Amino acid sequence: MGERKEGEPKEGESANEIDDIEPFQPLRNVADFYRSEEVFDRRIHIIGVGNVGRFIAHSIRGIPNPPPITLIFHRALYKQQWLQSDQKLRVVTNGLEEIIHGFDAEVAFPRPRSHGRETAVDGPESSSSSDPFASEQKTGPTFLEGECTEPIHSLIVCCKSSTVVSALLSVRHRLLPSSVILFLQNGMGTVDEVNEKVFPDATTRPHYMLGINSHGLNGTQVDNPFTTNHAGFGTIALGILPHARDSPDATKYYPLAPVTRFNPGIDEISPAKPKRPANSDPDSPQPYSSTWPKTARHLLRTLLRTPVLCATAFSPQDVLQLQLEKLAVNSVINPLTVLLDARNGAILYNYALTRVMRLLLAEASLVIRSLPELSHVPNVEQRFGAGRLETLVVGVANATRENVSSMLADMRAGRRTEIEYMNGWIVKRGELLGVSCVTNFMIKELVKGKTMMISHELGDSVPFVGVRGVDDGTGENH
Repeated sequence: MGERKEGEPKEGESANEIDDIEPFQPLRNVADFYRSEEVFDRRIHIIGVGNVGRFIAHSIRGIPNPPPITLIFHRALYKQQWLQSDQKLRVVTNGLEEIIHGFDAEVAFPRPRSHGRETAVDGPESSSSSDPFASEQKTGPTFLEGECTEPIHSLIVCCKSSTVVSALLSVRHRLLPSSVILFLQNGMGTVDEVNEKVFPDATTRPHYMLGINSHGLNGTQVDNPFTTNHAGFGTIALGILPHARDSPDATKYYPLAPVTRFNPGIDEISPAKPKRPANSDPDSPQPYSSTWPKTARHLLRTLLRTPVLCATAFSPQDVLQLQLEKLAVNSVINPLTVLLDARNGAILYNYALTRVMRLLLAEASLVIRSLPELSHVPNVEQRFGAGRLETLVVGVANATRENVSSMLADMRAGRRTEIEYMNGWIVKRGELLGVSCVTNFMIKELVKGKTMMISHELGDSVPFVGVRGVDDGTGENH
C-alpha cells in the first residue's frame, strides 16, 4: 500500500471534507495576552502599624511564597524611625523572639478635618477662599509631598475605630473600585461611617472585608518599637461583605434567604412565622448573591494559609453575629475597667458591679434581638439572651483578668477611646428601634468625660505656645 501524498483525502474521506478543514491558527503572542488581560498585584498594604498591624505583617511574611508587604505610617517621624532601625519586625511568643525582614515602608499623611469635613491642604490660596468647604468641591484627589501615588489593591486597616476615617482619607486617591479593604477594629458602625465620609459614591467604592481578632497582643518594654508580644493565642474570623453595586439595598439586607420552619406539635405541625420579618413588603428586594473580586479572593486565601493567624472564613451573616457577641463583651469590660481604672479581673466577684453589668447587658440584648438583620436567623433569642451574654462576659474577664483593656490604655494615654463604636452604637441602634438604653448612654458619657479629664491633666503639664489642643490622630484639635 503506497503512502498518501499531501493534499490527498484519507481513506473514507471525500475531497469536499478536506476543503472544510480550518487552516492552522498560530498561537497568540504572549506579550499581547498580558496587554489584554489584567495584571494582578499580590502586594498587601497595612495601615496602622501598631501591635495588630505588626503581628499580621510578621505572620504573612513567614509563610511560603509570601506576597510583598508594605507598611503605611501616618507620620514621617515613624517612617524615619523605621529606616534608621534594622527594618525588621519581631514577635515574642512564650519568651521566644522571631525576627522577619523584607518589608517596604511608605507614609500617608492624615488630612486635616474641620467640622467633620476635609479642609484644603494644597496651598495658601485654597485656604483663603471664602467657602469653608471649597476643598470638597474640587475635582480629583489631593496629593501631598512625599506620598506615594501607586494604586492599592489589598489594604488591611489595623488602626483604632476612631481613626479609620482619617487613615482611609490619606490613601483614598490610591484605592480603586476593584480594591479590597479589610477592617480589623473593635465595635460596630465603622463601615457605615466610611461609606458616609470616605466613599459616598457606591459606584467607585472598594470591596469590604470584616475581621474579628481575638489574639492577645501588647507592646514590650524593649527599646525596639517594632516588637510585639503575642500574649494570648486566638483566632481571626473573616467575612467578605456584599457590595452595594450588586444590590441597591446591600447595606440593609444580608444574603440569607428566609427558610420555612415548623412549630413542633403533637396533633398538628404548622409553619412558624418570624416575629420581625425582614422583608415585610412583598415588593422589597429579595436576598441576592454577591460576586467576589480577584483581590478579595487573594487576600482571603493569603490570610487563611497563614497558620499563626488561625483565620477562618464565615458568611456575612455569621460574621455579624460574631461581631455582636464581641460587642456585648467589650461594652461591659472596657468601660467598667476605665471607670474603675483597674484590670479586667476587677469586675469579678463584686455583686455591685454585677448588677451594673446586668443592666448593660439587658439593654444590649434587647437591641440585638430586635435587629431586622437577624429576623430570619434561628436561635437568636437564646444566643443573644442576657443570661448567655453574661456568661460570655464573665468568661472573657476571667481569662484576661491580668490584662489591661485597650480602652483603659487609651484613656491613660489621653487618646480618644472607641466608646462611640461600642456602647454608643448600642444607644444609636436602640433609638432607631425604639429601645431606650439609658444605662449604656450614662456609661458612654462617663467614659468620654473621664477621657477628657485625663487629656486636660496631660495638657496642663505641657507648656504650649499659641492655641492649645489635643491631637487625637484624626487631624482635629479638641
